[in-house]
Order: sequence, then C-alpha cells, then structure tokens
Amino acid sequence: MMKKPKNTTIYSLIAAALFLAFLYWLDANRLSQGMLISVLQKGAILALVAVSMNLLNGFTGLFSLGQAGFMSIGAYTTAILIIPVKSLDGVYYMNGIHPAIMNLRLLMAKSPPFMQSIYPFIALLLGGIIAALAALIVGFAVLRLKSDYLAIATLGLSEIVRAIFSSPQFDQITNGSYGLNKIPNFPPMLFGLIPSLITPFIITGISVAFIVLLINSSYGRAFKAIREDEIAAEAMGISLYKHKEMSFVISSFFSAVAGGMLAMYMRSIEAKTFSITLTYDILLIVVIGGIGSVTGSVVSAFLVTAAKEWWLRFFDQPLTLFGVHIPLFRTGFRMVIFSILLMVVVLIYRQGLFGTTEFSWAGLAKRLRIKRKPKQEVQ
Repeated sequence: MMKKPKNTTIYSLIAAALFLAFLYWLDANRLSQGMLISVLQKGAILALVAVSMNLLNGFTGLFSLGQAGFMSIGAYTTAILIIPVKSLDGVYYMNGIHPAIMNLRLLMAKSPPFMQSIYPFIALLLGGIIAALAALIVGFAVLRLKSDYLAIATLGLSEIVRAIFSSPQFDQITNGSYGLNKIPNFPPMLFGLIPSLITPFIITGISVAFIVLLINSSYGRAFKAIREDEIAAEAMGISLYKHKEMSFVISSFFSAVAGGMLAMYMRSIEAKTFSITLTYDILLIVVIGGIGSVTGSVVSAFLVTAAKEWWLRFFDQPLTLFGVHIPLFRTGFRMVIFSILLMVVVLIYRQGLFGTTEFSWAGLAKRLRIKRKPKQEVQ
C-alpha cells in the first residue's frame, strides 16, 4: 500500500514554487499568452470574492448577497487614489474633481518614489477598511435578520451603494454615471522582483490563507457552531451577534480588496459594473464549488471564468459545416451552452464539486491510489 504523505508542507512549497515558475513563464510570454493571463487574473480576483462570500454563507450560515456593493467601495476607493494626477482632469472632464481629493492627490504626488510605489497597496487596504467600517455599521441592523430576509436586506444595500456612486450629487468624487477610467494596472512588488502579472495572485493567496487560518481557529469553530444550530451555540456561551458581525466585517473587507483589484484589472469602472448580476455570478461560483469549501470556491472561480471568457467562445462564432450554415452559432450562444453545463454539473454534483471537503495531499494520494487485487494462492 502507498504510504500517506508525511510532510505536506514540503509538497505545498513545491506546488507553490512550480505555480510561481509558471507565472514567471507567463510574464515572459505576455504577447502570446494574453488570453490565458487575463483569465487567470480574473479568476484569482473572483476566487477571493467567492471565498469571502463562502465565509459568510458556507461557514457562518448567513445568506448575504451584498458582495457587489462592498466590491464597489473598494474599487472606487482604489481608483480614486491611484489614477495618475495628470489624468484626473481628463477623467473628471464634466464636473471637475472635488478640491479635497485633488489636494490629497497632489500631496501624494510629492511623496518619495518608494511611497508612490506602495500607494496602490495602501489604496487596496484603505478600500477594505472603509468597506469593513460600512459593514460594521450596517451589521447592527441587518444581522438581526435571518435567511431570505438577510439576503434581501444585503442585496438592497448593495443596490443603494451602487445608486450612490452613480448619483449626480457625487459627480466630483465618483464621476457619476461616467465612471472612472485610466486606472493603472497591477503594480509590481518587492522593487520589481515580482512582476505586475503576479501581483493579484500574491494578494489573493495571502488573503485566502488568512481566511483559512481564521476558519481553522476558535473563531472559525464558533462560526460553524452558529451555522449548525444558533440555539445550541448560544447555550455553549458563543456570542451570536459578535461572531456574526466579525464574519460579516471580515468578508466585506476582502470583498472590497477584490473590488480594488478588479478596478486595476479592468482599467475602467462604472456603477453598473457592480450590479446584481455580479453578485449572482459570485454566488454561482460558491454553489458550483461547494458551500463550505474554500478549495471549491477557488477551483470553481477559475473554471467558471475560463468557461465563460475562453473555452466556450467559439460558440459565438458563425459555423459552416459542408457548406451548411449552422444558425445556432451566433453571439451569445455560448451563454446558452454555459447554462446547460451548469445544470448538468448541479444535477451530478448536488453539493458542488467539492461539497464541504478541502484539498489535502493525503486525500489526493488516496484518490490516486491503485488498489491491487490480492494474489490467489496456488494450490
């Protein structure tokens, strides 16, 4: 029989090193691997949002649909703070930029080069903090609701945030319905040793690792106890409101960080980017991967992104076979195929691809193990 892996840390480090080497190879072949890079970067961003949603829905049992709203807070905060000063007049060409923001940006432009190199990361962190504070305030009211009522309340909150960002009253801050553009791409890390292409993977990796540590801590066990039975959890001395608020705030923080990275990825944003459709896309990733599985959310994010943005693209192109034009192959048909594939996956995997399980080297070894038939004794 195959022995179980004893040192999973070594295997994890080797896997991380191989993936990092693959990313460096992609960076060296940007021109020929543009589509793959785009899909992987967007998948990494959506993976972080999906894991943050799973922290609420899967591990704490809170049916929240407000991720898009918190993503928009992070996206707008990041964009406002990193758009080059020389481009601000061109971005806010209709109503101008608020004097306070302009003065802040001019002050930031006078900073030493080192400070300017870390401003994008500070912007991501600040966007997350603002979203967390908003979640803390809103949580006083919405977290007293349960099930569908909580989902409706958080979904409404997300739409309110989106309406505020597109409101004419905030044109000098968010540029209203015109949105923000000329947003710089991901910055390099460690003085250029880590190229910009790898930055979103590093941020997502660190963020997901933090959430995993949280889930495996005493707080995570309290989250799961609340998910299973609130009455029993409270009888055990677990503060329901405290832990629900903690889960809600942390989830909102990382959703905002992902929103800031999405702004860098897209290079331009507007309020309608963070509509209900985005929330449903994230929920779809969580359900397909498995509610209560971090591994499932990460894998599902990359699979769903690749299927929608890459693998099924040929269904949108006209097709002619033996001189006969196939009428179904037209723009938008890939979404029909995508929907059919989703239904098939849900029917086969009722609890998602991973259910509530997580990846482990021992589990992988068990799946790959070849069961040998016992030899029959020769009489």
